[in-house]
Amino acid sequence: MIMKDMLNNVVKEIKPSGIRRFFDIVSQMPDAISLGVGEPDFVTPWHIRDAGIYSLEKGHTYYTSNSGLQELREEICNYLRRRFNLSYSSNQVLVTVGGSEAIDLCVRALISYGDEVLIPEPSFVCYSPCTQLAGGRAVPIVTKQEDNFKLTPEALKKAITPKTKLLILPFPNNPTGAIMTREELEQIADVLRDTNIMVLSDEIYAELTYKGRHTSFASIEGMAERTILVSGFSKAFAMTGWRLGYACGHKDLIAAITKIHQYAIMSSPTTSQYAAIEAMKNGDADVEMMVAEYDYRRRIIVDAVRQIGLDCFEPHGAFYVFPSIKKTGLSSNDFCEELLKEQKVAVVPGNAFGESGEGFIRCSYAYSIDAINKALERIDKFVSSRR
Repeated sequence: MIMKDMLNNVVKEIKPSGIRRFFDIVSQMPDAISLGVGEPDFVTPWHIRDAGIYSLEKGHTYYTSNSGLQELREEICNYLRRRFNLSYSSNQVLVTVGGSEAIDLCVRALISYGDEVLIPEPSFVCYSPCTQLAGGRAVPIVTKQEDNFKLTPEALKKAITPKTKLLILPFPNNPTGAIMTREELEQIADVLRDTNIMVLSDEIYAELTYKGRHTSFASIEGMAERTILVSGFSKAFAMTGWRLGYACGHKDLIAAITKIHQYAIMSSPTTSQYAAIEAMKNGDADVEMMVAEYDYRRRIIVDAVRQIGLDCFEPHGAFYVFPSIKKTGLSSNDFCEELLKEQKVAVVPGNAFGESGEGFIRCSYAYSIDAINKALERIDKFVSSRR
């Protein structure tokens, strides 16, 4: 038996994540500095950890309902109302194993064979593979540095065909740090009003914005019914290892994605759900503290990258910068591989986030100032040697 011949053809065609390859290399280099991981360097706040510990002490080690704890779903509704002026009821919420599961479930519940999914790129690596696995066709919409990496209504109109079923809105954006203002989202909404196109709004970085408050696409007039909002606890609350996210939307759509969830997962981790209740109730001050620190690091790294001589768009969301390395004459992959080899600094090639990311690199500033400064010194030496 030749195992490769036994595999699903779609799975065989999907490329491995361009991010993970560099993580694997760095793990074998103890003296390397990484700016590659999109993970907060903060420990989950103590009162949130304590709530998880207390749930174990109380013996809460059972399955929850498929949808998640009722109290948690109610607190998610309260939180979204308080922070983003969104109105959901608990039967419009599904608790998932991270935001990534929520994305996968939403795509599988909506996409039939041949349906097209519009994906602004550069963007998070999972959207296109999830679409392929659901039998759909991923259609990239290239966002440009001159447009501040935003989705424009003109580009959206051009990409829509009779087969378009879903638009993914990945803002604040990973890897670029771009955001969309209310006015800009309203222009996108105007394009969609007379269509049957659904919207998956990935708002995992909603709290991490540095220019005004985040606007959810679901809050735009007439868009709530067609929008499924995906978010989670990993980024804003430094809870990556707890593996908890959620999806909010029309109750019929939530019921459909819950069916997939109950057969694949059954329920999200119980301990994590009790911790998340505490995060929703009492975690706002923790979020504000972390946002302030990220903003400080953001300003340092943007200024330093520009002083090195690289063109760098100013990010207003998430915790990434996405500088152009075209002046060096190197491809994104070559830049990252040679930087890691010569200076032992890990960053991620821009084309890991779509072909339009070629000529860029992603650097995360979810690291200590000390690590950031040391990495920047080494990047400066590397770039200087290429002049």
